[in-house]
Amino acid sequence: MNEEIVYGRNAVWELLQSGKPVNKLLFQSEGTGGRFQDMVSHARGQQIPFQFVDKVALDRLTEKAKHQGVLAYASPREYAEVEDILALAKEKEEDLFILVLDEVEDPHNLGALIRTADAAGVHGVIIPKRRSVSLTSTVAKTSAGAIEHVLVARVGNLVQTLKDLQKAGCWVSGAEAGGTEVYRSDLTGPRVIVVGSEGKGLSRLVKETCDEIISLPMRGQINSLNASVAGSILLYEVVRQRSGK
Repeated sequence: MNEEIVYGRNAVWELLQSGKPVNKLLFQSEGTGGRFQDMVSHARGQQIPFQFVDKVALDRLTEKAKHQGVLAYASPREYAEVEDILALAKEKEEDLFILVLDEVEDPHNLGALIRTADAAGVHGVIIPKRRSVSLTSTVAKTSAGAIEHVLVARVGNLVQTLKDLQKAGCWVSGAEAGGTEVYRSDLTGPRVIVVGSEGKGLSRLVKETCDEIISLPMRGQINSLNASVAGSILLYEVVRQRSGK
């Protein structure tokens, strides 16, 4: 069995009751009721993403095991709260340094960015609960162990979270083409770096919430970089500027 997948009504219900982090639930679209309704209510209450799919999809995911119409994707580690990230910066007596990922869907990009976040001294990474890759075994493997050292929080409303961080004294810098060249921006002080999805970049509301838009200079024929590469460069520009302050 894939280590991230739990299936069967009793097994999934026990997982939910345990309080362990669950990335997503899949329910068979036909024949739901009883315990399923309890699980759906629990998912709604805990803001766990869920979806109804046909039996064929569940058969494929479980290799035709006895799934009883329900499957859960369990996270390989616990998620942190945003408050934990703020507390860590306070404990270290450092200006807040946070990486926010807006709908990044590639687990390799998330893993690579968590690895860079650890190396750069980022206090925490924030991802949305929906339309984003979650913590998976692929993310853990790509992070080369950094997943065990970096606080990763998952939030239901990314825009509101950014507004809360602004109220906490952070300046929010979103990464997208057409902004101020990053080497001309002052990235010292409490800082949130926001990196958008691989294809669409920053979502509209997230972009509008940012205090500034920063860009990497592109001198060649290619006009964009992989999300993990761009994010890593930006994180280390923060490190460089802080070191020279």
